[in-house]
Amino acid sequence: MDRRRTALVVASAGYFFVLLDVTIVNVALARIGSDLGASRSELQWVVDGYALILAAFMLGAGDLADRLGSRRLFLAGLALFGLASAACATAPSAAVLVAARVAQGLGAAAILPTSLAVVNQLYPDPDERPRAIGIWAGIGSSALVLGPVLGGVLVGPLGWRAIFALNVPLVALSLLGGWRLLPSGPAARGERADLPGQLLGTLALAALVFALIDGGHAGFGTTPAIATAVVALGALAAFVAVELRRRRPLLDLRWFSRPEFSGANAGAGLMNLGTLGALFALSLFLQDARGLSPLETGLNLVPLAAPLALLALFAGRLVARIGPRLPAGLGLLACGAGYLALSGLEGSIEGPAGWALLALSGTGMGFATPALVAGATEALGRDRAGIASAVNNTSRQVGGAVGVALIGGFTTVNASLLASGLALALGAATALALMARKKSGYRDFPQRGGEKICMQAGERRR
Repeated sequence: MDRRRTALVVASAGYFFVLLDVTIVNVALARIGSDLGASRSELQWVVDGYALILAAFMLGAGDLADRLGSRRLFLAGLALFGLASAACATAPSAAVLVAARVAQGLGAAAILPTSLAVVNQLYPDPDERPRAIGIWAGIGSSALVLGPVLGGVLVGPLGWRAIFALNVPLVALSLLGGWRLLPSGPAARGERADLPGQLLGTLALAALVFALIDGGHAGFGTTPAIATAVVALGALAAFVAVELRRRRPLLDLRWFSRPEFSGANAGAGLMNLGTLGALFALSLFLQDARGLSPLETGLNLVPLAAPLALLALFAGRLVARIGPRLPAGLGLLACGAGYLALSGLEGSIEGPAGWALLALSGTGMGFATPALVAGATEALGRDRAGIASAVNNTSRQVGGAVGVALIGGFTTVNASLLASGLALALGAATALALMARKKSGYRDFPQRGGEKICMQAGERRR
């Protein structure tokens, strides 16, 4: 394996760690509760504390990556993630575990956008880059369903602490590889950070995700859910007002005037809304209604995960050849069709027919994921790859939170799968309507104050 390909694996491993810790913890919650005497609310925050911080801090992390250099922030995020994992593995109480999970989420927020920015730096050629993004997306996304399988294997014989302890040596190896192999990359110079935008954006996202999480647990009519929703709306309005006046804002709202950028991000949000909502509902159904163990549940979901890894290179090559629009739109459509058909099986999910439909959904997601990521990053150019990745991943995280809170709360698994399929069909229609119809290079994009970014070369000129 050449040096650049090894560096790609290191960047993809960071993405894998982030998504693995989204799902692997679920199978250990019962053991954590009995060992630490944790309440149900504390167990919920073991999962949700990580998701909340990850979603809230990604935009700021993406902007920092463009300013400081992706390599620096990626390595710092890995180091924090590894230290927080060690704290999780040795936590003496539920409160300490929740605090360590919050620190893990902060490290993950630094890793996720910078890992993709590093991939863009490693593969600047527009013909090579989608293939590399396909590998990155395939390795990372496979963690969403491999998490329950690996968690079931570890928790049974070794206990719940093993799922966190495993991160420590793996992160250490990735840190060593990243230090030696990753490019330093460009960094923005002479521009002040948009601190008001970062603070308001973080507050808006944190309040929104908290409202979704709390509403999913206790009902959306409760005082905390309503209060945090009001805070989210107020912070969002202030964020928009601030960003419209900034010369170099954290999030230039004019980016969304580009249909390909808006289509890629809307498609990404709807993809996670449907897939994570369905995954949550399926996991609970197989364990609660079917009485399967966590390991058996994970094994039944392998057909959903396998195509993500197997199709990664092929999907990236397809995006490089024909552009992101068709792989994104048709991939989302196939994913939605799988869930819609699965909703008609009347709960008979574990079996050849159910596995085949899960494989169809996984195949669609395998094509759609790299296409949506490539569409978002290509719309802004390499010098804004960090923030473009952060916006795309924030869309996915918020979409996932909505999916788990809304779709995961339906009374039957068939209703959840039906809603997931419809959300994915809407995402397909959005991607097909808005994303670029053919492969194209980056375009010049005028900045405030007379500055212009040359998107093709990734250079700035005045």
